[in-house]
Amino acid sequence: MSGTPGDPLEGLPFSRSRAVERFEEEMFGPKRLESLAEQARAETRKNFGRTMRLFAPLYLSNECVNTCRYCGFSKDNPIRRVTLTPEEVEGEARHLAGLGFRNVLLVSGEHPREVPVSYLVETVRRSARLFPSVAIEVAPLETAEYRDIVEAGAEGLVLYQESYDRAAYAEMHVSGPKRNFDERLGGPERGYQAGFRRIGLGVLVGLADWRRELVALAAHVSHLMKVGWKAQITLALPRLPRDLRVSRGVPAGGDCFVDERTGKVAEWVDGFGSNDDECGFGDRPRRLYGSGKGEAPPNGPGSGSGVGGKRGGGSGGDGAV
Repeated sequence: MSGTPGDPLEGLPFSRSRAVERFEEEMFGPKRLESLAEQARAETRKNFGRTMRLFAPLYLSNECVNTCRYCGFSKDNPIRRVTLTPEEVEGEARHLAGLGFRNVLLVSGEHPREVPVSYLVETVRRSARLFPSVAIEVAPLETAEYRDIVEAGAEGLVLYQESYDRAAYAEMHVSGPKRNFDERLGGPERGYQAGFRRIGLGVLVGLADWRRELVALAAHVSHLMKVGWKAQITLALPRLPRDLRVSRGVPAGGDCFVDERTGKVAEWVDGFGSNDDECGFGDRPRRLYGSGKGEAPPNGPGSGSGVGGKRGGGSGGDGAV
């Protein structure tokens, strides 16, 4: 583990590959973000062309035993709790398939009694009959439990670390199993060992210094590419909404991609799925609007399906690495 004070990899079981070192130099170097974005855009088009993989999130349950300060599913929030039956999940899945979606992401809060592994296996099995690609975004599980879900038909696992900064992570995850930083950190590797062949990683931009977070995320990707080389790695960068940043005293630009020399949000980021003048990547947290099956958040385009949004609804795109 790296133990250098101020080191983005402090307390993490990842080493620096040369690629991570170069990325860190770029993050903390004098280059403008627009220049980095042009380089990234060129690499993306070279490897993938002008394509985007779309998916639809299907929310299974907003039951949760965790208290997380940023999440609409947090157990202390006074909201109606709903868990779809397997039959209801299949109905929602048929609706999404009828709209033309071919990739579905099954999302749930963490509640071992209301959302046991057996329930996840059944909902995956029903969904796999309708979609060529099924992924899950649920609580971290053990390898054997993940294997049951893979055998039911899932091929993708999404598990965001939220923050690689242990202090920020502890501050935001007040109680519940999610407070276990290391259990969550090891989830993607356990998922790969169980047979998942698409692993989604991400950080919630705004909980700590974004440059340090992205360097740590890059190191996590580098690690998985060594130990899980058969899998495709996808990345997501959800970010905190303005009101929560203000309530936490985050300075302007402290959680966004800002050119520090000009104080302006980098042009290449401004508007990525955002409907305001802030930087954003679309898949951002919001309050849980859904009070029942199929209810959409107000003013939200395409809310996906199920019981409501954890980090916002709608179809999204994976950034493949």
